[in-house]
Amino acid sequence: MAYCADRRLIIMSSMIYSLTTAVKQDRTIPQYPIYRLSIAQYHAMIDAGILVADDPVELVEGWLILKEPKIPQLTYTTNVTRENLAAQLPAGWFVGKYDPITMFDSEPEPDIAIIRGKIRDYLHRHPGPADIGLVIEVAHASLAYDQTVKKRLYAAAKIPVYWIINLVNNQVEVYTEPTGTGRNATNQQEQIYGVNDEVRVVIDGRSLATIPAKEILP
Repeated sequence: MAYCADRRLIIMSSMIYSLTTAVKQDRTIPQYPIYRLSIAQYHAMIDAGILVADDPVELVEGWLILKEPKIPQLTYTTNVTRENLAAQLPAGWFVGKYDPITMFDSEPEPDIAIIRGKIRDYLHRHPGPADIGLVIEVAHASLAYDQTVKKRLYAAAKIPVYWIINLVNNQVEVYTEPTGTGRNATNQQEQIYGVNDEVRVVIDGRSLATIPAKEILP
């Protein structure tokens, strides 16, 4: 058992050091060769216990990326936003928190997602992009990453609505109309909501309600 634990620690330390260095240098692609994981390999690492639920990483475009530590303001904003959204949803949708979304070469775990169906529908699989109506990242230290890599990732997956609750600038950024593929993916529409604005909640092409930004910004 000691050998397995030590081996797991060495593997995790090596991956986290390499990927943290890479992300600091360039938030899109490391400047030196590094091994990229497939979804199948990532899941195999989880099944083998190399990665466990408490490990603060997610798979993004084949890289194991460290997730942002949860400061109190981030946790507060995530919980308040989930409560507000849950009150607005029609039947056939639910609010997920840190739920993995399985993509071609990524499995991000956004802070919040509006997911189609019922919780039990995902007993044996994670939701895919087609199951997602809205994805939200609450950003502090990860702001630049969420505005570039995560934005491109969600646009490439054709997730229709992406919010960044920007704790640095105290605003909500809403990206819609995803277009393009791969590294050229982006959003055609961007709206910025300040603390005195109302943010429209759009799910599956329907405008459900508005949420005062001041209710979800700390």
